[in-house]
Amino acid sequence: MSFDEEWAALVAKASERSGTGTRLNEAGPGGGGGDGHDLSAAQDELGAVGHDAHVLFGRLRKDGDGARESSGGAATALKNADFTPGEELGLTVEVGDSRFRTLLRSCAHISNHLGCSAKSYVKQDKEIEARMRHRDGSAMPVSETERYYK
Repeated sequence: MSFDEEWAALVAKASERSGTGTRLNEAGPGGGGGDGHDLSAAQDELGAVGHDAHVLFGRLRKDGDGARESSGGAATALKNADFTPGEELGLTVEVGDSRFRTLLRSCAHISNHLGCSAKSYVKQDKEIEARMRHRDGSAMPVSETERYYK
């Protein structure tokens, strides 16, 4: 039995059922999420987000380093002049720097991950498509594809 024949038989069997059940090829009126499309992200969209994360990383690193140096210098000057807030400002700079470094790592991770993910997903899709076809290029019957989901 070909894929199309097997699929048509399953659709007919599903439409015979009464009551609640799975609806094939649609979410139903007013149901489902979004505009009826599957979740998808094009490679260029992932690349754009990755690029924005890279740009943000660069700006944060430049501006954040400048802010840390200024605040650290102020804390040192206050400590050297025996002002009590100097030590508190120094502690604030240390805590802020730790959080700032975490934010920088997050931006770098997002940038690197999205760039790699976009390429990886395309490769995985091609591999899956190749495995879901017979050597002659015909589609695998539904009964064979079912084993991948059990």
